Amino acid sequence: MLSIVIPIHNEEHSILPLYDRLTAVLDAVRRPYEILFIDDASTDRSFELLANLVETDGHLKIIRLRRNFGQTAALSAGFHEAKGDIVIAMDGDLQHAPEDIPALLAKIDEGFDIASGWRNHRVDNALLRKIPSRIANWMMAKASGVDLRDFGTTFKAYRAEVLKDVNLYGELHRFIPALASFYGARIAEVPIHNTPRASGDSHYGIGRTFRVLFDILTIKFLLKYFTRPMHFFGLLGLIGTTSGGGVLVWLAIEKLMGIDIVVEHGPLMLAAGLALLGGLLMFSTGLLGEILMRTYFESQDRRIYAVREILTRKQRGLAGGTR
Repeated sequence: MLSIVIPIHNEEHSILPLYDRLTAVLDAVRRPYEILFIDDASTDRSFELLANLVETDGHLKIIRLRRNFGQTAALSAGFHEAKGDIVIAMDGDLQHAPEDIPALLAKIDEGFDIASGWRNHRVDNALLRKIPSRIANWMMAKASGVDLRDFGTTFKAYRAEVLKDVNLYGELHRFIPALASFYGARIAEVPIHNTPRASGDSHYGIGRTFRVLFDILTIKFLLKYFTRPMHFFGLLGLIGTTSGGGVLVWLAIEKLMGIDIVVEHGPLMLAAGLALLGGLLMFSTGLLGEILMRTYFESQDRRIYAVREILTRKQRGLAGGTR
């Protein structure tokens, strides 16, 4: 069974064309399927259109979030509700062609756990999108150790069991392949079409570059030190306490020899004291990190979103058309 997960935020002009193309492709694939639209607190007519569609098609499920939680949270909500053995995530603005779904499925059928879309011919602005994206993708590949050329696209197919091992927060949805690789997922890259938006404006701009850089640092830390934060903070703490403590011991010896260390080595004494305190703080941070990791692994079922309502045709019929 296939589950198609599509976050929606103010995409009223794209919903009906996307639905028509998507259902045509899925009917041709000849597999049982469900389509999950996650309305991330749209302020236009997106939810109204989706609510009308769900009355006529039993394959649809509409998830409406209480407020705008962002794309990562919307995807997480869809993944949690998905019942399919294969989950396909895509955007709702028609920049992802539903006609590429069979190519993604073919890679899953070959035995891969993730089939990741690759926009090899991007239609975005070269200065504002293409060049920053190429740099970011190169940095992501180096930081994560996953050799992908396009981390940014949402259009990917996953085996459902892979997503069970990945918990999303912040804006880490683009790093799902990297996070899944931590658990040994096999990943393939599939060329996909990239078409201009049919209407509306992109929700992303050049300002996202800095958030991506922060996410790269986060993913680097998660992949290398996620289960052993003391190995990172402890090393920094060891360097700080050893260097700072060593200098302070040397200054104490000079003090006993009658040297005025405040006059002779005032700045050095201050730097050594700061290094010692900084090292102790790093050790404390590492210990707290170890405690947090224990807490994390003992409370895996925490969610990052709140659902207002879930609509299906059967439920609406029983309720007499009310929500």
